[in-house]
Amino acid sequence: MRFKSTSFKRSYLVLLFLFIGQFFNIALAQERKITGNLVDNQNLPIIGASVIVKGTSKATSTGAGGTFSITAKTGDKIVFSFLGYNPQELTVGSANTYKVTIQESTASLNDVVVVGYGKSTRKALTSSISTVKGDDLNKGAISDVGQMLQGKVPGLNISRSGDPNRNAAIIMRGASTLREGAQSPLFVIDGVVGADISILAPDDIASIDVLKDAAAAAIYGNRAANGVIMVTTKKGTAGQTQLSYSGYFGVENISNQYDMMDADQLRAFLAKNNSALTPANDKGANTDWQKEVQRSDALSYNHNISMSGGTEKTTYNASINYFKQQGIVKTSGLDRFIGRVGVEQKALNDKLKLGLTLSNSISDADLVPYRNTVLAQMLTYLPTAPVRNPDGSYFDNLIQTSYYNPVSMLENGKENLKTKTILGNFTANLKLPFGFSYDISASYQNTQNIYGAFYNSIYTSRYNNVRNTPDPPANPVFVSLVGQNGVAVRNAYQNTNKIIETYLTWNRKFGNHDINAVVGYSYQQSLNNDGVQATSTNFPVNEVSYNNLSLGNPYAVNDFRVNFNPDVVYQEILMISDFARVNYNYKNKYLLQGSIRRDGSNVFGTNQKWGFFPSVGAAWNIDQENFLKDQNFLSTLKLRGSYGVAGNALGFAPLTTKLIYGAVGQFYYNGSPREGAYGAVQNENPDLQWEKTATTNVGVDFTFFKGRLGGSLDWYNKKTTDLILQFDVDQNLYPSGQLTANVGKLTNKGLEFVLNGTPVSNDNFTWTTGINVAHNKNKIISLSDSQYKIDDRLTVQPDGAGQSGATLQILSPGQAIGTFYTFKYAGKDANGVSQYYDAAGNIKTQGLLNKTDYYILGNAQPKALIGWNNNIRYKNFDLSIFMRAVLGNKIMNVTRADLFRPNTAQFTNIPVEVENESTADFNSYKYSSRFIEDGSYLRLDNATLGYTFKKGLIPGVRSLRVYTTANNLFVITGYKGIDPEINQGGTAPGVDTNNFYPKTRTFLFGLNLSFN
Repeated sequence: MRFKSTSFKRSYLVLLFLFIGQFFNIALAQERKITGNLVDNQNLPIIGASVIVKGTSKATSTGAGGTFSITAKTGDKIVFSFLGYNPQELTVGSANTYKVTIQESTASLNDVVVVGYGKSTRKALTSSISTVKGDDLNKGAISDVGQMLQGKVPGLNISRSGDPNRNAAIIMRGASTLREGAQSPLFVIDGVVGADISILAPDDIASIDVLKDAAAAAIYGNRAANGVIMVTTKKGTAGQTQLSYSGYFGVENISNQYDMMDADQLRAFLAKNNSALTPANDKGANTDWQKEVQRSDALSYNHNISMSGGTEKTTYNASINYFKQQGIVKTSGLDRFIGRVGVEQKALNDKLKLGLTLSNSISDADLVPYRNTVLAQMLTYLPTAPVRNPDGSYFDNLIQTSYYNPVSMLENGKENLKTKTILGNFTANLKLPFGFSYDISASYQNTQNIYGAFYNSIYTSRYNNVRNTPDPPANPVFVSLVGQNGVAVRNAYQNTNKIIETYLTWNRKFGNHDINAVVGYSYQQSLNNDGVQATSTNFPVNEVSYNNLSLGNPYAVNDFRVNFNPDVVYQEILMISDFARVNYNYKNKYLLQGSIRRDGSNVFGTNQKWGFFPSVGAAWNIDQENFLKDQNFLSTLKLRGSYGVAGNALGFAPLTTKLIYGAVGQFYYNGSPREGAYGAVQNENPDLQWEKTATTNVGVDFTFFKGRLGGSLDWYNKKTTDLILQFDVDQNLYPSGQLTANVGKLTNKGLEFVLNGTPVSNDNFTWTTGINVAHNKNKIISLSDSQYKIDDRLTVQPDGAGQSGATLQILSPGQAIGTFYTFKYAGKDANGVSQYYDAAGNIKTQGLLNKTDYYILGNAQPKALIGWNNNIRYKNFDLSIFMRAVLGNKIMNVTRADLFRPNTAQFTNIPVEVENESTADFNSYKYSSRFIEDGSYLRLDNATLGYTFKKGLIPGVRSLRVYTTANNLFVITGYKGIDPEINQGGTAPGVDTNNFYPKTRTFLFGLNLSFN
């Protein structure tokens, strides 16, 4: 049988091609290195994006320039993901190098927003929420989250102190209460309500979402009237383990100080006015007390090491942060260590996700005893006196009252506060059928405070009756240090907070209808002030300090009693809540939201244990309408409106509403006091409830030119009712003379405007800029109702020499919180004596009456808050500049008024500006409009210049960036005090009364380093 050659040839060729094809398949199936670049739709590199070979554990991340390198084979799918962008898949072909473009998430307006008990896209919001990414927070030697947000969010009024141990005062859209210490927003960290923000290092923060209106915040009920700040921390991402380090070294210098007379200037002034120093005060010295009290250079350090990574099933992250900052006032400073670890695990075919986070913060704060008194003496102590006597002992002129050597006060007193905070949070999320998911979280927070104070034998012999000047609205008082040979205080208290929250979420889409619903339950138990305090005196040596109270001998000192701190009371606060929210979305055009929360608490009256806090919102995405589909000018246009009610329960203990009996003095027996008398010290009020704040918000969001220009405009009306006030009552009707009740109303109305743009963007040069402007008008509506009558309240009594009983501000219907109410200055008479107007408009130098002759003279509320940020990138260089302004506010410069004393210059120092004043002017220092100054300022808050080196410069290093930062470079202001940034929080804002811990100018040098 013969084979046909043609058939054989064909079969041979087929087998040959099959063999060759199989050879190529084997070759192509072999793994090889796949490299490339990841860029966005503007051809800008994406750095730090996750790169994963789908279905495997192979993972890496993009480096400088967006470069990536990973092993894969033909046909594999490589997934690229980055926050704010849609995931992008690449199917590996025959090529080895690829350029991949990842698209910004259009459905979210480039942002995922964290809201209460869930997340949302910005496109789907109906309320007013501002977002600040971690990279956009303020940089510098910052120990407080409030400072990081300063100027970044419209409507968020933040004023900071130069003291590293003082948190910034935060007021959102104006003060909503007349209670001191009850104005701060609620912080929520990764879903943990009321978490202590001090447990976070700046490098731990991924983003901050600020819920400003009640519709957004009402889901948090009776704690949300002041707004809610949601903090999201960094999490681990699947991929290669990433190890990074960031650190800086900083130097701080005084940015400004009072121009006080030196010794020669003071002697010349006194000689010109036929006066002289006493021999006890003129020791031939020329001491600059500001220089002696303050450091010439205060140093700051920060080191942060973080590690993250994992697989598609398990991710982890861990970080360690060490921060140290010297205060510019000697002996003050802060030393803090923060450790944080988190892990997330998927199970049950990725339907169950478990999370565990553990954070621990340990801080060691050195405080300044009688801080404001030291600052006052730093200015008034005579320059002709030395710090020390020739024998080395501290100089003091003890003949003069309230006259203390400030350096001696610093060196002979010590206060220290150690704080340890641990926060553990467990979360579980289970995906259920039909679009349901179930979440549960359990958190435990424990804060331990250990305080010690020691005033040595010099203190107890020389400064045992110190005039203490606390921050307003508290009034100065004389503090007697009962004891001898030193006095020590030691206390230890702890607060614990336990929260369990569980909620069910339903996400379902029916054609053009999209529904998201949440219903949940919350239980919280807080145990506060669990601890004890003790005091002792009569120590053998000063070196004992507060560490060994038992070495004292207090029983040998007459009238000494151990102080167990009766003002600190153990508290147990319970709160149970139910909440629900529904979001409805039709065609991504029309949005509706409604929520309600029901809170129950043991803090309030027996008749008012429960409160309801509803909200409703709606929005219209106009850009989704057909009549805007075919245009390229407008990218986004949304109109939204909302209304909600939130509450304020801050600052209340479970016993606030109870009838309490206590010591009220002694009763007389046979004509002399013999026995302790007890009576009612607090009235019962079963109807006391939380304050309520209702907010109406209308806003519009817009972007133009494919996102190159965008912003928002918001108008709001915030009305607070049932203000909680304490007032005098008739003791014929009530056992005690004061009652705490819900009386009064106040409002805040305002506008907020945000505009962000990218004027220039190309491969080598990018410039982005953003400005935000906010205006708020605060007004007290009433302080009385049909049942209770409360008179206008005069507040802030600095009690300067010769001004006993003089007050500075008034709380009155029709006026704003912080309204100045004092004498009106009328210039000087022919003899050089300061004059003032009485109530009838007559000009007088004497005979004026407090309150009767007072005038309304402006207020401390700013008319505008402005923040302006610029980020510039040129090749590997980056530059950011941030400026901030506060406009239209007034400041009462009490510090300057108390220094304005030409007729007592032989006893206390005076500023240089007083040299042309007449010593005959006995009225020069009177609190009046003369010392009410414009507090407006423009501050160059931050400027940072950085350089990122090319990848591969150092083996094993993925990225390296070095930078230098300058904070508080300059301030443009007409204010004559040390700094115009005076506390604008509390019930007495804008009062500079020796509470001006000096601001500093800081220069930082740092680097960011990440390893392969």
